[in-house]
Amino acid sequence: MSKRPGRDAYAVFYPISTRWSDNDTYGHINNVVYYSYFDSVANRYLIEEGGLDINDGRVVGYVVQSGCDYHAPASYPEAIEGGLRVDRLGNSSVQYGIAIFREGEQEALAHGHFVHVFVDRASNRSVPIPEDLRVALDKLRRG
Repeated sequence: MSKRPGRDAYAVFYPISTRWSDNDTYGHINNVVYYSYFDSVANRYLIEEGGLDINDGRVVGYVVQSGCDYHAPASYPEAIEGGLRVDRLGNSSVQYGIAIFREGEQEALAHGHFVHVFVDRASNRSVPIPEDLRVALDKLRRG
């Protein structure tokens, strides 16, 4: 397991509402739910800051790779936040670094990555990242 990253490793944060159904039989948020949180954090940024049109846009992002390291449990109804950064920005793909934090805490409960490949909705083929999205993603690069 890798080291728990701190908040300073991430560029933007979004609150995440945990749900009763997120808990598993052990009383903590199930590991697979973290991937849903990751997806929500990245897509919220793309929609709000990059102008991604998830309903009618010509370009969509497909997740092609993901991974997560878990460090400490969380449970409903805890207040948590997702931190987001860009680790690698290519021609048609981006690798995000994403972490989940308990509200007000400095060390991540879990952290990981996923890769979006941007594709033309009609042809299902990869395309260069549109300029508005590229500009927004570039703002999340961490040095």
